[in-house]
Amino acid sequence: MKFSGAMEFSEVINIRRSVRKFLPEAVPDSIIERALDDALLAPNSSNMQPWEFYWITEPSKKAALVKACLSQPAAATAQVLIVAIARTNTWKRNRKLMLEALSKLEKVPRSAQVYYEKIVPYMYQTGPFNSFGIFKKLISFFAGIFRPFPRGPSTKGDVEEMIIKTTALACENLMLSVFDQGYACCPMEGLDECRVKKILGLGSSARVVMAIGIGRGDPTGIYSDRIRFDRSLFVHKI
Repeated sequence: MKFSGAMEFSEVINIRRSVRKFLPEAVPDSIIERALDDALLAPNSSNMQPWEFYWITEPSKKAALVKACLSQPAAATAQVLIVAIARTNTWKRNRKLMLEALSKLEKVPRSAQVYYEKIVPYMYQTGPFNSFGIFKKLISFFAGIFRPFPRGPSTKGDVEEMIIKTTALACENLMLSVFDQGYACCPMEGLDECRVKKILGLGSSARVVMAIGIGRGDPTGIYSDRIRFDRSLFVHKI
């Protein structure tokens, strides 16, 4: 799979496939740099940007990561491996950065200031043994009886779900950017998360969302025609 020049967005969407085998051709750093910059432009909850991307360049770490990805061809033949991480513990730092950014703008609504001062901490904090999360569940239950009210996130699991969804949006940006630049990629959730975190030196606040193999696509790396089920199963106009 080799493309030339920038493509129309619809063309990128239609051409993009999960390529499970790559050619032994180096990928210029500039391709990855742009794809990572595009990933960071993804929409995200409260602009808390809870993602991190690890671009694995050290040969021994890359070899270990291939094994942690079950040595599947998409990892073993990839010229570049990137691991997408969702972080539960960066919201305080990023909230502070948001408040600093808002302070430099003119005519910022007071509601925006209050949101980052009060609502964001309320959303992300769960307390020891999820004690505050239980309190939030009770509030949302009783408040929801009388009016529409957000039902989460309450527990640590809810917060992780939120940041994983956000990071997945950034991964899609990254992959579409790679294809737009003429290269191929494959997202991999089939991996040993504990081993990946050990390789990267990550703690309990990190969740491994996926690894992404990148390279020049081998024509034999697409195993079949794209299969999609009937649209009516998934799209409902009411």
